[in-house]
Amino acid sequence: MAQLPSAAVDFARFLAGLTARLDRRSGWLAVFLERDPDGMGACLAGSELPPWDVVDALLQDLAADQGAAAARTEAATARALHAAATAAHDGGPGAAAALARRLDVMLRERRYTAERLRELTAHRATATTEEAAAGAVRGARFAGVAEPAGEPAPSRPGPEEARAAGGAVARLHALRAQGRGGEAHVLLAELAGWPAPRLPLLAAELHRAGLEADWATLLWEVATLPPAGLVAAADALAAAGRGADARQLLRQGVARPAPEIADALHLLTGDGRERQARALAGAYLAVRSPEDAAGVARSDPDRLVPLLLDAARGVSEERHWDLVHAFRVAGVLA
Repeated sequence: MAQLPSAAVDFARFLAGLTARLDRRSGWLAVFLERDPDGMGACLAGSELPPWDVVDALLQDLAADQGAAAARTEAATARALHAAATAAHDGGPGAAAALARRLDVMLRERRYTAERLRELTAHRATATTEEAAAGAVRGARFAGVAEPAGEPAPSRPGPEEARAAGGAVARLHALRAQGRGGEAHVLLAELAGWPAPRLPLLAAELHRAGLEADWATLLWEVATLPPAGLVAAADALAAAGRGADARQLLRQGVARPAPEIADALHLLTGDGRERQARALAGAYLAVRSPEDAAGVARSDPDRLVPLLLDAARGVSEERHWDLVHAFRVAGVLA
């Protein structure tokens, strides 16, 4: 390590310190360690430089584990050190040839992924039409998506759902075996939009197939769902005895800016989904600072202050009084 450029050494030390603060059994760190342990080891040693999206994913882990404020503090340092290390790596002997080889590999995978994405998009359009006709469903993405009012009773997955889950995991296993990682991730993103009752079935099939890292990735994808879909997925996991996964999903799902959480709580309470709103608020308060929660409440104090204070009591009495203080400082509570 002493012979490496100083910028690479500095970034490797930062990366080692960051990963030491994370849970190695969950989140993106678990995915990277499971999928490419040698590559992660090389990055931590400074001999390889991870792409920025890998660093950003680890910062998402930090936000989920220790709050957005901690992640924001580390992000500025991470960017500066990563930029300096990138310049040092790219200017080293043989760097141009290595970059050219890497670019060729990435372009080939991009072509494979684009082809698979077209196939999946066509398939999903057909499936969405059929599911809508059948009334099928803190699977479109979070922002700007309207959802049906009311809280439907959870349904039990049947044989058809079990077959669908098994077939999806078989396709995923084949993609992994062929080294087609980009297409595998596209498939995981598609699976995140499936009805919530299928999620525990997917978990069981993925673990049975030895694809635990893909289950961690799928949870991250589900965490980007609209708020009602996110809480429905957590409900389905908890009902199937996967309480730890349900709690992790909610923690990951609240790693969003305060205005998005406020919009989600507005949507849920406006649709009469008080239980789901309390679940989302409780998960947010468990991992975010009282000051962050004050930012959420500022958009509509009359509605959100009582909701957040009630959810804070469910976290701890100390968190409740911290929240009262933060609300008073922010001027949203007399």
